[in-house]
Amino acid sequence: MFFGISDYGAFVAAIVLFLAIPGPGNLALITSTGKGGVAGGLMATLGVIVGDQVLMWLAVAGVAAVLATYPAAFTAIQWLGALYLAWLGWKLLSAKPGDAPVLNIRPRQYFQQTLAITLLNPKAIVFYMAFFPLFVDPKTHLGLISFAVMAVTIAVLTFLYGLCMTLLTHHLAERMRANPRVGRMFEKLAGVFLIGFGIKLAASK
Repeated sequence: MFFGISDYGAFVAAIVLFLAIPGPGNLALITSTGKGGVAGGLMATLGVIVGDQVLMWLAVAGVAAVLATYPAAFTAIQWLGALYLAWLGWKLLSAKPGDAPVLNIRPRQYFQQTLAITLLNPKAIVFYMAFFPLFVDPKTHLGLISFAVMAVTIAVLTFLYGLCMTLLTHHLAERMRANPRVGRMFEKLAGVFLIGFGIKLAASK
């Protein structure tokens, strides 16, 4: 046991796997780095961290159970998230050379947009509500201390993952700038994926 967490190693491995799964957060991180460099990528990483922490503590507080009790509220949040992702994807697809970037170059906007993308993913709340009980032993659980250790672990792993992704993406982005056509193709592809994520979120039950 580690602060009331059963199989801490498996907990860490599960978080790393969850981070590596392709999704809107990863795409926002890559796009932010491509547009704003290392600073943009790190601010996007901070947005993911803050968003995950908010969702995690809401799940701990039982918000997911409340949303499950009132399906209309859950559906409204789900559609709001889907529309936001689809709108962002369409902005990328419809952008023309010379247009203002969809993701502004100022780091604070990278943080805001990535935070919004993370918070508008209701499935993450359900994930956290179903995820934590797997690693909590009622007999040795230390209450908020155990959850705090889990929260810090998630934040540290997310930062390390985001840093690696930022540095790798920045290296690739430098080469892409030498060939603008490749950069535009990447931007259109990102738009398609964002719209796809939005459709998937709207269609999921």
